[in-house]
Amino acid sequence: MAHNRYREAQPSGENTIVDAEIAQLTAAGVEVLPFIRSSDEIPSMSKSAKALLPISPIWAPRAQEDLSRLITEHRPDVLHLHNPYPLISPWIVRTAHRHGVPVVQTVHNYRQVCSSGLYFRDGMICQDCRGRALGVPAIVHRCYRGSRAQSALMATTLAVHRGTWRSVDRFVALTSAVADHLRDYGIPAERIVVKPNGIPDPGAPAPLGDGFLYMARLSPEKGLDLLLDAWRRHPDGALGPLRIAGDGELRPLAEAAAAERADVTYLGPLDRAGVRAAIEASAVIVAASTWHDVLPTVIIEAFAAGRPVLGTALGGIPYLLGADAPREPAGTGPAAVATAAPGEGRVALPTGVAAGEAGWVVPPEPAAMAAALPVARAGAATLAPAARARYERTFHPDVVTKRLLDVYASLS
Repeated sequence: MAHNRYREAQPSGENTIVDAEIAQLTAAGVEVLPFIRSSDEIPSMSKSAKALLPISPIWAPRAQEDLSRLITEHRPDVLHLHNPYPLISPWIVRTAHRHGVPVVQTVHNYRQVCSSGLYFRDGMICQDCRGRALGVPAIVHRCYRGSRAQSALMATTLAVHRGTWRSVDRFVALTSAVADHLRDYGIPAERIVVKPNGIPDPGAPAPLGDGFLYMARLSPEKGLDLLLDAWRRHPDGALGPLRIAGDGELRPLAEAAAAERADVTYLGPLDRAGVRAAIEASAVIVAASTWHDVLPTVIIEAFAAGRPVLGTALGGIPYLLGADAPREPAGTGPAAVATAAPGEGRVALPTGVAAGEAGWVVPPEPAAMAAALPVARAGAATLAPAARARYERTFHPDVVTKRLLDVYASLS
């Protein structure tokens, strides 16, 4: 299991998922050899090691040597790669293949094409680098770490390793939207398996709390401003409480909203116990992303706790919610959202609001989100059992681990 951990100061769902996956596979009787690097190692590196950092996304020689030794000693059946940047490099795929070891990669973002991995720039969805041999727009707009030099390096890395990625034996797409992205990139459908992440079972859900919880990295693409715009269209107190959890560059926005209205509370960053308490205190979780969010872990956490979700119809969110809203192919812009039709077991919904199996999806627009908020509050108790059932059927560790083992077995 190969993964370059993100800095601990930058909360990462990927780090959490990799740790959980190692634990789940080990519990299932699989011998897991962690091949882990961490970006937190960089400040303490020697001068010679730091001198090689600029080329490490393209080729990280020490990581290749270490992997070769591990493979020679242990002869693993498969290499499972998550994030290779910056200390592992996609070259790890070539190293594994040189030793005859097949490679599986879980795709957590869009970095086969996009230097930032988000398909998002300047507050809007951006796909200017799709279909280009070299992502020049990423360089012009400093899309990677705000640096033109580092963006040039990442764009070059993506160009150099286009063939590397296309040689991966099996891709794990976390949602159907990621599978669309990979097919658009040129990966044959038979080498793509849709398998979401799972999280440990927290146990029987607590009774529903009240109001809404927004829990995410407080950065523009996560849609806090969208939610607050929608929230302000209702009188103070009309929807119950809104709790905001997380940290990031938009923290002042959360703090200002909490100071402005009595029904908004900013909880700050939370530890695991705090996360669970915040979820249990709420009735509905909001995923207001304005980018093609791949798989917000907070949605799975909500389902595990028996809380339905109100989300935007972008990226993997409709898939997670079991929504029957049609999607355009990944990369063509915001998904279309169907209005739920009245019928047996259904209620008429405001225009633009679609009901899913375990929540509601709306376009990433304030008016649609505002219309959906009272619908979600009124329907939370009805959909709560369905949310927990969706977790047990789709995101429980027993389910996702078996599917992952089937992926490995298909390569033997």
